[in-house]
Amino acid sequence: MIDSDDPGRGRDGTRRWVQEHLGPGERVTAVTALKGGWTSRMRRLDVERPGGAAPYALVLRSFVKPFYRRHAPGLLAREAAVLRLLEGSAVPAARLVAVDAAGAVCEHPSLVMTHLPGSVRLAEDGDAPARADLLAAQLAAVHALAVGERERPRAWQAWTAPDRVAVPTGTARTGLWERAVEVIGGEVPAHHACFLHRDFHPGNVLFTGTGTGLAVAGVVDWVETSWGPADLDVAHCATALALLHGPGAGLAFADRYTAAGGRELAEGRAHLYWRLLDALAFAPDAQKVAEPWRELGRTDLTPAVLTGRLEDYLQGLFDRYA
Repeated sequence: MIDSDDPGRGRDGTRRWVQEHLGPGERVTAVTALKGGWTSRMRRLDVERPGGAAPYALVLRSFVKPFYRRHAPGLLAREAAVLRLLEGSAVPAARLVAVDAAGAVCEHPSLVMTHLPGSVRLAEDGDAPARADLLAAQLAAVHALAVGERERPRAWQAWTAPDRVAVPTGTARTGLWERAVEVIGGEVPAHHACFLHRDFHPGNVLFTGTGTGLAVAGVVDWVETSWGPADLDVAHCATALALLHGPGAGLAFADRYTAAGGRELAEGRAHLYWRLLDALAFAPDAQKVAEPWRELGRTDLTPAVLTGRLEDYLQGLFDRYA
């Protein structure tokens, strides 16, 4: 049932590997593909327990795409270490069950973890502002984690550079893009480093409830965890909010983060550097990143909408921080 579309050793190896990490008498009874992932294949494994005990669920992450498979040993080893680190912390994260980072047994490099409650919420609805506040508070909690020097993840890495920014074809605002590229070509601002999720955005946070009962139930996808400036995590979530809900939502996120008790952020052009460094990494691939969002119902996020929102967001950043 697991990896049923993979021939030979992969199918059998993955099934045996998962089974080895279940309790006595437990067995996987159903495998369900999970939506919302782009870098990896995510599946829910429903597990039956003997003696009438309540069933439970696990999540199997497998890196299938060639690029991510090549980098899987580092990515999965980092996620496994972070999940161990987060056990018992104030951050609601899954518990590690097992990891085969190099794909030594499984067809694909894989990790099994506990299943978290809740769901990804991306809709344009009345709860969107409250979700943004909860995102800000949860990110502040991530940054507040006390991590020993030996437990620190790798140093942060930029996801773009001036010579890698691809200006969207057909845009009438090339001057805006050139101005933004010039900023990230400057010197990296001095900063105080902390523990970063590094890919914190609405697609990696699970919510339960609605209205006054709305709450964060889990934070997922810890493969990019890094050590670096809080501004960079704030920037990444802000860019995603700008694409999902419009430039205003992205521009307001830093204020929400500060109000939630987050770390002190850089000011002026230094903060602008981090915001642009993240935003420019979405060009011209915002539509690629939004593929999982469309799977989750945001079919309104067409390439034209995403490009327009990204450009309006860039302009808004200059108007506020330049």
